[in-house]
Amino acid sequence: MPDRDTIKAARRDKRAGKAPSTQAGEFVREEMEHIREGEHGARSTKQAIAIGLSKARRAGVKLPPPKAGQASARTRRQAERDLGRAKSGRQSSGSTKRSRASLRALKKEGRSAASHEALASHARNTPRHRSARSRRSSRGSK
Repeated sequence: MPDRDTIKAARRDKRAGKAPSTQAGEFVREEMEHIREGEHGARSTKQAIAIGLSKARRAGVKLPPPKAGQASARTRRQAERDLGRAKSGRQSSGSTKRSRASLRALKKEGRSAASHEALASHARNTPRHRSARSRRSSRGSK
């Protein structure tokens, strides 16, 4: 469950007319803090970001699922499920056994996925997987 402050910050971003990805960034930031504090770990920076985005979708941020070529079909389906869960307003925690098992698995993972070095490396390397056209369009020229 996301912190109350995170939800407040995301709602503030929404009121300010910011993009859903900016609103979701609050949840990703919170997830990085959890990893740094030692609450749990993550196998990679990508996984840590994915956990944050999933929490954002479940909290009601209208962040669309990744397009067909951007992620696996499984990831896309999960993102759609997260969005559906937010729309339905259902707040059940799901299977206790499953959630406890996933948390135990995350606790065994390392903490370096949220390090400043790992985040910087991820930010540098991720655009390589995008086309030149896609990179050009996101330069911020409005």
